[in-house]
Amino acid sequence: MTETLSAFRALHSQPAAFVIPNPWDTGSARILAALGFPALATTSAGMAFSMGLREGMASRDAVLAHCREIVTATNLPVSADLEHGFGHSPESAAKTIVAAAETGLAGASLEDHTGDPDAPIYDFSLAVERITAAVEACRALQDDFVFTARCENLLWGRDDLDDTIKRLQAFEAAGADVLYAPGLTDLASIRLVCDSLSKPVNVVMGMPGRTFSVADLSAAGVKRISVGSALARLAYGTLVRAARDMAQNGTFDFADDAMGFKELEQHFPETATDADLP
Repeated sequence: MTETLSAFRALHSQPAAFVIPNPWDTGSARILAALGFPALATTSAGMAFSMGLREGMASRDAVLAHCREIVTATNLPVSADLEHGFGHSPESAAKTIVAAAETGLAGASLEDHTGDPDAPIYDFSLAVERITAAVEACRALQDDFVFTARCENLLWGRDDLDDTIKRLQAFEAAGADVLYAPGLTDLASIRLVCDSLSKPVNVVMGMPGRTFSVADLSAAGVKRISVGSALARLAYGTLVRAARDMAQNGTFDFADDAMGFKELEQHFPETATDADLP
């Protein structure tokens, strides 16, 4: 476990950016691990969709159980998308980190999105206090834990890059290990964010119209690249297109694009453990 945690932190200091894809269940986690990725991250939206819920509606217990599921699916380090955590106060942010670490996670992120569409972003002072409390909780843990602080301005209609950078710099000063502002749409903005910070920056790909390569992002200064709910949305999009084909046209051409049974099973262990069994 110690080696896994150390390896995860080390990924953030290597010269080039690395990709940390986001599975939404045990099967997708094992497939991504088999394909050679060095670490995994949960997706709050993908998790919710797999439960038949909208993002943000899963309970605390369900989120923590999902974290354990992804952690135990492979031997890779896992970072969790914990949204704003299990409350709004700095104290709740600290408790969220402690609870997350107990699941075996190598890291986690907290964001400054409140969950309230009428007031979507925490006031600056409260946002910083929450990150500070989370960092203090991380430092008090027995094991290493890579903490990511997220600024959600750009996803909630606050297209103010200056304020986004100001928040990320404050989160960095509070001790966050990784900084993350989803919604950056061009390499110039990404480069500006990276140049404005000294800690590693995570950028999310998989949003429509954002097709930068790993090489592009690495050259801009990015250290970590996640894909959020994109893989889960791709899977569900394929499912819906196939279902519509059946329902509306009475055809089954989608089967030509389905992964073969033998190829799919290659990604899974030959024997099941007690943890795998229902």
